[in-house]
Amino acid sequence: MALIDTLESAWYGSGRAPWWTAPLAALYGGAVSLRGALYRRGWLRSVRLPVPVVVVGNVTAGGTGKTPLTIALARALRERGYRPGVVSRGYGGRQREPLLLGDAPEPAQVGDEPCLIRAGGVPVAVGRDRPAAARLLLDAGCDVLIADDGLQHYRLARDVEVCVIDGVRRFGNRRLLPAGPLREPLDRLRRVDLRVCNGGAAEAGEYPMQLRGGEAVALDGGRMQALANFAGQRVHAVAAIGNPRRFFDSLRGYGIEPIEHAFADHHDFVATELEFGDGLPLLMTDKDAVKCRRFARPNWWRVPVQAQLPDAFYAALVERLGGLRRETGSPAT
Repeated sequence: MALIDTLESAWYGSGRAPWWTAPLAALYGGAVSLRGALYRRGWLRSVRLPVPVVVVGNVTAGGTGKTPLTIALARALRERGYRPGVVSRGYGGRQREPLLLGDAPEPAQVGDEPCLIRAGGVPVAVGRDRPAAARLLLDAGCDVLIADDGLQHYRLARDVEVCVIDGVRRFGNRRLLPAGPLREPLDRLRRVDLRVCNGGAAEAGEYPMQLRGGEAVALDGGRMQALANFAGQRVHAVAAIGNPRRFFDSLRGYGIEPIEHAFADHHDFVATELEFGDGLPLLMTDKDAVKCRRFARPNWWRVPVQAQLPDAFYAALVERLGGLRRETGSPAT
């Protein structure tokens, strides 16, 4: 964690990146440019599927809100008559071969984010071979696919690209990994179809997104209470997400005093790591809760959030999908 803290201080704060990050960033940038050129020229081929593919991703390392947006997209498309499915690499899980998730998937096998998405009732398939995993969704009857965290995975051809931007941290020092947080140069944003700004102030050409919650749900049975009921209390706050600070700050917004416990993204918890011995309530993200339910304690709570976006965003997305149907001659939904 010390190295991660040093790098993030350099990326988003006043810290200085270690000297060795500069040559590695140059090598990384060269590899990114070469790979992109190989796909654009057809020397590396993308797999085109017979249904529209919407990619959700970002150009920075770490959490920007891709998974809540994916869940919101799937819900919105279902409400508009589509049959969406989500394809994911299943990062953090041990599953390698393509797999269509059942009703009670195991996070250690398929990853925490696919389990969270599947809990919303949408079909989800995981696998390192994303096109093969996507075909499982076609067999399940899906007529539009959402690729979670797929912006840099060019092997699966895409029809619409949605890039999520952290509205508070933005692009940090604007340098490539590991000298900065960028997965790709910033000119990549010119080629995406829709840009979403999570929190902060949306800039020109970006659709604002807010993560809204307000409730706490017990891990050991589903009891619910208002998050505001914890105001003025000290609680243990656990987050193994790309940007734990966002979760801790959201609790402070309700007047809660969090004792912060930040873990690496996708951390696989064991019960002893969460035994703090003082009887205080424990609050965690929904993403972490899917891994902790099996050993939950009575005073452990998850804090679900939903992505809220303007109607104009969904209208723009559906307009693009409708155009794709007209181009291919498919019947409109």
